[in-house]
Amino acid sequence: MSNSTLLVRIVIIFLSLALLTPLSTAQEREPAEDYGTLLKVLSQSKHSLAEGIRQTTKSTEVPISAKFELDDNGKLSLSVYTAEKGLTADAEHNVLKELSGSPEATVWNPAVEVFKDPEHLKRAAEQLTLMTLSQMPLLDVIAKAQKQSLGTVFSITPLVVGHQPKFTVLVADKGRVITLAYDLWGNIVRAPK
Repeated sequence: MSNSTLLVRIVIIFLSLALLTPLSTAQEREPAEDYGTLLKVLSQSKHSLAEGIRQTTKSTEVPISAKFELDDNGKLSLSVYTAEKGLTADAEHNVLKELSGSPEATVWNPAVEVFKDPEHLKRAAEQLTLMTLSQMPLLDVIAKAQKQSLGTVFSITPLVVGHQPKFTVLVADKGRVITLAYDLWGNIVRAPK
């Protein structure tokens, strides 16, 4: 084998590895957020994620994602994104909003914010599109996740990872976060380790 042939093979291998690395990294993407503080206060909630989702489901309004998070003041908050006109209206002709508030009271009384900023609109539009394509409402995916894990489901988000649409479900279990993933038809694509 000549030096030029060997050099060509090395360059091809190097380029192949360089091209594959970002794709595999995207497919294995984990939530980058540090959930330590959230996990410490999650038990203070008097409502489950599923209860928040049920409460936001009204006539045509459809929940498109939900999570427990810390609000701007560092307090526990339950947040549900919804599409007011349901899944039959696209993002441009829908009202995308967030219902959020403290889940620590007996009654969850969320404030409503209609999205106007590009960041939230883009995120909610992607979630609406994926929910439109899915055969599984959020509550069904949460039920599947609860059967797979003994922890508390605290986040469910439809998103695209590595060119694949899926539901990412985060579960709090004994101070750690378990990430589960389901395809849009409810089949597990990433089980707990």
